[in-house]
Amino acid sequence: MSESFANSNTRGRKAPKAPELGVGDEIGAGDSHLVADILPTDLADVAFDRMKEEVGWKTMYHRAGGEVPRLVAVEGDIAEDGSFPIYRHPADESPPLSQFSPTVARIRDHVQKVLKHPVNHVLIQHYRSGADYISEHSDKTIDVVRGSNIVNVSLGAQRVMTLRLKKDHKLKHSAEGPTSPPNSSPSPQEHTPRTAQKIPLPRNSMFVMGPETNKQWLHGINHDNRPLSLKSAGETYEGGNRISLTFRHIGTFLVPDANDPTQMRIYGQGAKGKTRAEAGLVLGSEDEKHEEEVKGMLSAFGEENQRSDFDWDATYGEGFDVLHFSPKKESNS
Repeated sequence: MSESFANSNTRGRKAPKAPELGVGDEIGAGDSHLVADILPTDLADVAFDRMKEEVGWKTMYHRAGGEVPRLVAVEGDIAEDGSFPIYRHPADESPPLSQFSPTVARIRDHVQKVLKHPVNHVLIQHYRSGADYISEHSDKTIDVVRGSNIVNVSLGAQRVMTLRLKKDHKLKHSAEGPTSPPNSSPSPQEHTPRTAQKIPLPRNSMFVMGPETNKQWLHGINHDNRPLSLKSAGETYEGGNRISLTFRHIGTFLVPDANDPTQMRIYGQGAKGKTRAEAGLVLGSEDEKHEEEVKGMLSAFGEENQRSDFDWDATYGEGFDVLHFSPKKESNS
């Protein structure tokens, strides 16, 4: 196909309007859906205000520098031996994990009743206005129990989640057709916008994201800088503030070393040692293998973010004994 044909037929092509999906619709790869009224009224009416007081909000930083544009907190199960679940993702540091706070613990109970599998970790995020956002990404699953769902509970103002097929998904499926000759120009299909879906997340709803959706699609919350006069009552609820709770079933754990509690050991699904007895010391910056492991894990994160045919076993299976953020920051409180 000639370059001039590709230019005249594909460049500047606008993406079709993304469908708006909700309760009762198949979302993403078909393994995701939205649940309304996840919490009983007595809890839904007070959860937002109580969480603002109970949760230990922190500022998190991007690896490239600068504050993450929302406040965050991490809570989870802390066992009697001091072990707790660890969720690793691309950030320089993560807030310290605290035991589930009272209101979050109640929300978790309702989530597990609907989900039918346990969740032992929650990332809580406070979107303070329409200016706060999260870029499109796939959740990193090195530490997420395989086959489990990831869920997001929304409190406060309604925001819209965007799902978008990964770039390689369209190219991969188009490649299953006739093979193009070497160095041929991109086909019109390769230039067409990627399929997207819009999912409004109302107050007291729960979005359930299945593993295939996370594998094939990116998700994010875009800026919404419209004036309040153009927003609905749901979008201006709580002054436009939104709290989201992302619950996960985590299979990787940190535990204090028995001989030196200032040192942490790591074990489980995403570590090299898969059992508590095989737990190895977390590699610190002074370890000669630290930089190599950090680069390897961050490269793996990039693969998962880009590939719809991501091979979990080949990329994550061996495990990593490093935290991509400062170990000193990743202690429980």
